[in-house]
Amino acid sequence: MTPRTKIASAFGGLAAVALGVPAGVSFAGTGERAPTETRPATTQDDSFLGGGLTVPATLEPPPGNAVHAVLKARGVQIYTCTSGAWQLTEPAASLNGITLSPVRKVTALHFRGPSWESDQDGSLVEGARPVSAPSTTPNSIPQLLITAARTRGDGLFGGVTYIQRLATSGGVAPATTCTTGDTLAVPYRAVYRFFRKKS
Repeated sequence: MTPRTKIASAFGGLAAVALGVPAGVSFAGTGERAPTETRPATTQDDSFLGGGLTVPATLEPPPGNAVHAVLKARGVQIYTCTSGAWQLTEPAASLNGITLSPVRKVTALHFRGPSWESDQDGSLVEGARPVSAPSTTPNSIPQLLITAARTRGDGLFGGVTYIQRLATSGGVAPATTCTTGDTLAVPYRAVYRFFRKKS
């Protein structure tokens, strides 16, 4: 690492730690709980549909799309200094959560593209044409609705049509000047909801 590279200490742990979603643990800071083994599967998806989230109308996907998976992200937004200002380069985050039908635990990685890739089945979705809305948390990156531009595989991300980034916290570059070529990683958290066409 060069002296001009400023990476948050939490970033190094992303690749080394696979976060789980233990039963009964609060999910994404929404007050919702991860499903426990004693709850009927027919009701487990209810708490992950975003009941604790406020979704701006502009970030709702078109009718005919339904929530397929909900994952909590923890990572960084990586910025590079260009002409004295911080410019977004890429995200780097680990995600964990569940699919809704059937209900099962899943994990994934989020990186440049923007792209999301399952580290369990290799499926991938790339997004495009984001629609933005302010975060409900001050000094945080915006919430988004992203259109799926391409998918790969039949697993977790196969057939995904839209992605919502909600409940964002952190991730905003400082409004300070910088030296061209410097990099900075700013920690952030968010909830991602992945949609598919209703069957």
